[in-house]
Amino acid sequence: MSPGPPTGSVRLRHATVRRIRSERPGVLELDVVVDDDPADPPPVGEPGVAVAFTQLVGSVEVGDRVLVNTTGVALGLGTGGFHLVVAVDDQTATELGHPGRVMKARYTPLQAAVESVEETDRETLERSEGLGGRPVVCAPLHSMIGPIAAGARAAGAERIAYVMSDGAALPGRLSNLVPRLRVAGLLDGFVTSGQAFGGELEAVTIWTGVLAAAELVGADVVIVADGPGNLGTDTTWGVSALASGHALNATEALGGRPVAALRVSFADGRERHRGVSHHSLTILDRVCRVSADVAVPVLEGRERDLVWDSLRERRLEERHQLVEVDGRPALDELDRAGVEIDSMGRTASEDPAFFLAAGAAGILAGRMAAGSRRWRKGAG
Repeated sequence: MSPGPPTGSVRLRHATVRRIRSERPGVLELDVVVDDDPADPPPVGEPGVAVAFTQLVGSVEVGDRVLVNTTGVALGLGTGGFHLVVAVDDQTATELGHPGRVMKARYTPLQAAVESVEETDRETLERSEGLGGRPVVCAPLHSMIGPIAAGARAAGAERIAYVMSDGAALPGRLSNLVPRLRVAGLLDGFVTSGQAFGGELEAVTIWTGVLAAAELVGADVVIVADGPGNLGTDTTWGVSALASGHALNATEALGGRPVAALRVSFADGRERHRGVSHHSLTILDRVCRVSADVAVPVLEGRERDLVWDSLRERRLEERHQLVEVDGRPALDELDRAGVEIDSMGRTASEDPAFFLAAGAAGILAGRMAAGSRRWRKGAG
């Protein structure tokens, strides 16, 4: 009896590229046919979706033979339920396109060298006096950055930057929301920090990422959130979104104004995410160690009562400033810009509280930024 394949943490298969489904800078979405394997989920031989990051694997063409990581598909994952191209057979040699020496996705087979702001703009960052009171909106989900950016713009923010932290997807190019916000003029800069890579600017830490957004992009509102695909485990502490609390702490350390975006939903069937998500409550109660401005969306009736009751139950008013804000102008701004948004397959009409909460945080930050500009002009 012949031995089976070696076991490990990664499921690798060979496949053939049949079609390029879509293409955007740095990312190819492909149809691939994985070589027949009785262990593969049915239907065997049918095309499956694969993603190739050309920054890591080079160019990919129809007909190419590729090695794919099929782990996500085999496990039946939702957000990450597609194949990932690891290598292209007979790929021509590739070379580094810059002098950067900072490595991201370190010590993995596809570790990538980037040119970081710590290398290119060291003097600017070292001379920086900090954020100077700029608002930094810290959000627990990637899908919240659209309403936050739109809300900030609607409320008067002049330049808005997104800093992607590294608790979820590491390749920044995986996001299809960021390029749409950039084209629509709702984002003015994109920074990938920590082990995340692929942004317009690269930073080694969340601290230098936020400083780069302020000093190099010139943002008067900064948004910090993970990339797509946050991880939750139905436990209190095993949640990647908790890093949003660290971003609030970092904002205070850098002289900014921490603004917390609440995760709120009345369409999510999971009790732990009904009303104010337990993620947001844990962040504000047990992770964030500084006083933050918390944007609470304007809601009606029982929904409003449930949101405020959950915040007061944790006595969060004693530690943070809870500010009720109407998030509707953010959704109007997204409509005006022609940007369609969803989260976990739900649109704003299907889960209005979720998007109103995110938009409220952006509006609050935009008002802060506009007020700060007026103050500086008056003082001058």
